Amino acid sequence: MAELSVLVVEDERSFAEALTLGLGREGFVVTVASNGAEALRRFDEVQPDIVLLDVMLPTLSGIDVCREIRTKSKVPIIMVSAKGEELDAVVGLEVGADDYVTKPYRLRELVARMRAVLRRAGDVAEPVVGDVHDTRAVPITVGDVTVDAARHEVTVRGASIDLPLKEFDLLSLLISNAGRVLTRDILIERVWGADYFGDTKTLDVHIKRLRSKIESDPKNPTRITTIRGLGYKYDD
Repeated sequence: MAELSVLVVEDERSFAEALTLGLGREGFVVTVASNGAEALRRFDEVQPDIVLLDVMLPTLSGIDVCREIRTKSKVPIIMVSAKGEELDAVVGLEVGADDYVTKPYRLRELVARMRAVLRRAGDVAEPVVGDVHDTRAVPITVGDVTVDAARHEVTVRGASIDLPLKEFDLLSLLISNAGRVLTRDILIERVWGADYFGDTKTLDVHIKRLRSKIESDPKNPTRITTIRGLGYKYDD
């Protein structure tokens, strides 16, 4: 099996050195960047399989680096934050990161997260299984919202809107099961993968972002509704 390459974007030298050693022992080829501008240069040079991206960086923030990478690549990105920067890591999810971890972390947990994200990235074309409907081959219209998964297009009240990949997948799953309650576990499993064990707030962040884009009044949603204690439903 070919070695996987990881771009570690970390301005704290001790962390960067520890990650280089630890990830190297786990079979990764490690490239390090110490600031945001260097991260973008090294990304283009190396074309890594996965990126570990610190939130707080010199020259360009991790959020801005993530946003820029997402304009040209779907490579898995894991945001890394100090405990007080957790909110910034959640913002990272909104601009396209796949997961986040907070310092201090155990190398074993970090590597498990990395491998889980890499597996999900390799399985994006797999169909949804089980009795949850998978209708990604045909456009779906419910009310004034249409999702065309084949073209990766969404229209709301006749206007096209852009959605990051995870938001798009989540909306596709909800709208293709309109009228049915989908539990939080089902939504996380279908969108993030059965082996996801990150913060469940990730789902809530994506739901909030979706509502801001498709609801007439996001604070009083009528399309994506919360079913307390269970999950969410796309009302038909």
